[in-house]
Amino acid sequence: MTELVERRSLAETLPVFGQIVASRDSEVAARVAGIVDEVAVLVGDTVVAGATLAVLDTELAQIELKQALAEIEEARAGIAIAEAQLRRAQDALDRAEGLRDTTSFSSARFDDATSDRAAATGQINQAQARLLNAEAAEARARYTLDRARITAPFEGVVLSVEADPGQFISVGAPVARLIDISALEVEAQVPAEFAPAIPDGVQVVAESEAGTVLDLRVRAILPTESLSTRTRPVRLSGDFTGLGATLAVGQSITLLVPVSPPREALSVPKDALVQGAQGWTVFVDADGVAQPRPVQIGVAMGERFEVLSGLAEGDAVVVRGNERLRPGQALQAMGGGAPQPQSN
Repeated sequence: MTELVERRSLAETLPVFGQIVASRDSEVAARVAGIVDEVAVLVGDTVVAGATLAVLDTELAQIELKQALAEIEEARAGIAIAEAQLRRAQDALDRAEGLRDTTSFSSARFDDATSDRAAATGQINQAQARLLNAEAAEARARYTLDRARITAPFEGVVLSVEADPGQFISVGAPVARLIDISALEVEAQVPAEFAPAIPDGVQVVAESEAGTVLDLRVRAILPTESLSTRTRPVRLSGDFTGLGATLAVGQSITLLVPVSPPREALSVPKDALVQGAQGWTVFVDADGVAQPRPVQIGVAMGERFEVLSGLAEGDAVVVRGNERLRPGQALQAMGGGAPQPQSN
């Protein structure tokens, strides 16, 4: 089988190991304290956003809500009574004020009416404060009731369940760990000296341990550096459906990270290269005959190598069976005209 020597836009690449990580990996916590009444999921379950993970006992919250509602009614009644007293006190004060320039004016009665009005105003303020407290208690009880059902914040897979029925959990205690497998990325540690040369959005060829090839794209180079390894984390996004059932967070991925700007270069498939004592050689299909060519190669560029000398654009080079070829051996055309070594 042969392939052509081609001029391509290539960039120098560096093989780097990375692993699949989840963009969203959350320990879903309880927002209120209480006794766990029900756990609705098992490890491995797939849940949608808003699905119930666990339910807390709400009996006490129901009682507190009823008490708060009763206190609200009581405070409103107190406001109505205080307002009626204020009106009476104001009327008495107005009458006493109207007699000020007459012989019937009594300073004692005027002072009593003024005090009664002030007392009625204070009672209104107290009743209004009781109403505010009761309304806050109602809001707190409703908050507890609403948050007693702990739900999934996003669609994902349950990795662990941290609560059991009958268990008391406090505010912030984890209930379940949820991972979003629809928002996966690859994180790789790239040598810090090369990281600045990697442009955002550049395409990167990746390969799983099983040999599945993925096309990823650099999403971000994180602004942190490991003191011990002198590497920087790079995040890459892409389509991981090709991994099928083998897809897993933590899975190892090999990346060919570009560490130089793209440039036009003559390239040869790496499978065409045969290493010998004198250096690298390729076999060129010269009218159906295997002709060895010593070549000088440059940097690795994915599945190809840069050709510095020895080949020309358009040369057909043998990429399969070339380790068994001898100079001048005839090549047999097979599979759509692809020459193969012809045995004698």
